Amino acid sequence: MNTNQQSPVVTFEQVINRGCGLDVHEKTVVATIDGLGLKRETRTFDTFTESLIELRNWLKTHQVSHIAMESTGVYWKPIFNILEENFRILLVNARHLKNVPGRKTDKADSEWICKLLLSGLLKGSFVPEEKLRNLRDLSRYATKLTQQASAEKNRIHKILEDANIKLSSVVSDIDGAVSNRLIAGLIAGRRDLGQLVEETYHKKLKANKADLLKAITGKLTDHHRFMLGQIQSHLEYLEKQVMAIEDQMDRLLEDHEQQIELLKEIPGVDDKAAKKVLSEIGTDMEVFPSEKHLAKWAGICPGNNETAGKKKVDEPRRETNT
Repeated sequence: MNTNQQSPVVTFEQVINRGCGLDVHEKTVVATIDGLGLKRETRTFDTFTESLIELRNWLKTHQVSHIAMESTGVYWKPIFNILEENFRILLVNARHLKNVPGRKTDKADSEWICKLLLSGLLKGSFVPEEKLRNLRDLSRYATKLTQQASAEKNRIHKILEDANIKLSSVVSDIDGAVSNRLIAGLIAGRRDLGQLVEETYHKKLKANKADLLKAITGKLTDHHRFMLGQIQSHLEYLEKQVMAIEDQMDRLLEDHEQQIELLKEIPGVDDKAAKKVLSEIGTDMEVFPSEKHLAKWAGICPGNNETAGKKKVDEPRRETNT
């Protein structure tokens, strides 16, 4: 066996004239430019706005047209904000660039990204326009606040149980109007529980007045009242925040009433769900070649990952960071 025989050199066809590969970090970004009429050059910039403008001007001076970078956490966003108006940017899934041997430095990373970019071997992720990115931020933040509110309601249930109050045993919804009025009366320190039940009772309740009275008779201490009061105040604050966010979303969606109405024709999709769908995928369906691509991007189609006769179950996809 001839051990001196060299491996063949693989060359890539160049489909982009001039490009730049960016290796993005929290504090620095390493940029490599290459292409027709260019000598490959690598520079390192910090991620302050002033330096990113310097990066932009350097790329414009060398007439770079395309840029590729990894979707690294949220660190790509400041760079994208500065460069998106002047260049065609491909935000690439990090999994498409990993597992390549011999790249042990940031310089090698940026060079490799640049090489793949020039050869047309990279596929950019879906990065929506600024308006849609803002809408998506609002929608996801509202979801987080709603989850916080749910956690607070669970804490109310826990404290009531700790105080020997079995309200959840006699009402179907501890967050209902009657339950809220009863809890508010308990927080206020009312001792006339029978009168409190008379004032708040509703005929549509399955439980009768006697059951309600037994359920709210417990060992409620000042500590319990303080905790319940704090949680209720936080819940009111969260509800106001969600309402403000939804109002802002409505303003951004003023021109998309037709799309919202079309989405509401789908069984199970109400007004709120339609707005969340628009906030994630937008209205320009040309970014998805087919409905299958959209389903794959959204993580709602089954994968086909089979090795040696065994099928592996993929982790469910979480929200994107774009």
